[in-house]
Amino acid sequence: MLALSACALMSSSPLRTADGVLVNDAGMTVYTFDKDVAGSGQSACAGPCIGLWPAVPATAASYPAPYSVITRDDGSKQLARNGKPLYLYAQDTKPGERKGDKVKDVWHVVTD
Repeated sequence: MLALSACALMSSSPLRTADGVLVNDAGMTVYTFDKDVAGSGQSACAGPCIGLWPAVPATAASYPAPYSVITRDDGSKQLARNGKPLYLYAQDTKPGERKGDKVKDVWHVVTD
């Protein structure tokens, strides 16, 4: 029974690992932003920033740990991992691209 429960949790995870980094269901790389404070429930990326670094949307009310949901200033829901909001990079146009890693030394791929 425990194995079944673990499998159920794994399948409800909103992201998956590919080549050592987290990706969304389309295979696009997921990033964190150093200016975000883990556990604050807020994103430091707004205005022009969010245009270049789209928030990973939260499509459910809750997720299994280590995921959580934050509410952005505009009321939209964003997925977080270990309390840090998650983002995509607009210049990543193909699954597996990591063009956003280390941009301005504040954007990083999420490794698992």
